[in-house]
Amino acid sequence: MGRILTEKDVEPAVKGGSVYAAGGGGWADHGRKLGYTAVSVGKPELVDISELYANEWVATAAAIGAPASTTPWEMQGVDYIKAVSLLQDALGEKLSGLMVGQNGKSSTLNGWLPSAVLGTKVVDAVGDIRAHPTGDMGSIGLAASPLQMIQTAVGGNRSEHRYIELVIKGATAKVSPVLRTAADQSGGFIASCRNPVRASYVRQHAALGGISLALALGEAIIAAEGRGGTAVIETIAKTTGGTILVEGVITEKSVVYTKDAFDIGTVTLASGDVLHVMNEYMAVDSRDGVRIATFPDVITTLSVDGEPLSVGQLQVGMQIFVLQVSKAVIPLSSSVKDPTVYPYVEKSMGIELARYALS
Repeated sequence: MGRILTEKDVEPAVKGGSVYAAGGGGWADHGRKLGYTAVSVGKPELVDISELYANEWVATAAAIGAPASTTPWEMQGVDYIKAVSLLQDALGEKLSGLMVGQNGKSSTLNGWLPSAVLGTKVVDAVGDIRAHPTGDMGSIGLAASPLQMIQTAVGGNRSEHRYIELVIKGATAKVSPVLRTAADQSGGFIASCRNPVRASYVRQHAALGGISLALALGEAIIAAEGRGGTAVIETIAKTTGGTILVEGVITEKSVVYTKDAFDIGTVTLASGDVLHVMNEYMAVDSRDGVRIATFPDVITTLSVDGEPLSVGQLQVGMQIFVLQVSKAVIPLSSSVKDPTVYPYVEKSMGIELARYALS
């Protein structure tokens, strides 16, 4: 049966989600705000996809953008609820559940508040276990679909009159960039609800159990925290089935915010290893240019205390540990196996991904 999410689940969701955020995935404080608000106003319920009837509607609750501290973003909990309501209105039927496109510092909790207020279930499924730069990568195989989908976006900086409400219909590949533009116009970060599909489709195409994985990881991290940074790092590696790929001091960081609302660039370690960034860590090359990790592997940077660091937190001179969780040991969705989601990211980053990701 379903599990009612309570106050004691918020911190594990944020901490586990922060590891799977892979250097992106929103803001921890934003995640806490969403979680604590949700459990105080209602009873969000986490359910396995098998608990829904095959023909019930499930949509994806998401946050879109690359909200750097340099952008005037503002997102309120009510924006997530409004995005779901607008989608239900456009669909003309009630949504039974919400999944999320990815885990992250806040994105693991994106479905909780609508669940508490509107009664939609928090479905234990994600578009991708880890965070990723484009909506297509979490679109559970819909990226190249010609089907008309519905997507909504709500939010923005109120004081700068950037608040936007958007309802758009079209093929996913054509409407996703419109939502990214809306995110940029709103101040860099916007709430979204998109791509309603039947529960039977989610069961076949999503990465199932993704929310439970984040919660279990967060609980393990909290249990290890009293034993120091080394214990936390070892616990993260053991619980995720990952390894510490490289460690060292950052010698160079070259990441820029683009007009398409992406942070793109590289982070180089003293060892010569290079982390390739597009919002999240997408690949790691060794000093001699050999690829040693590629999306959809989980790639995460940890501080010496075992804190997952976002790309924005990294600074030259910092000592970091790079965690890799091989794609072989995590549930994979249809979207990360879809060749059509890679060319745009490869072109933006200037590196190869698909050859490694799909092998």
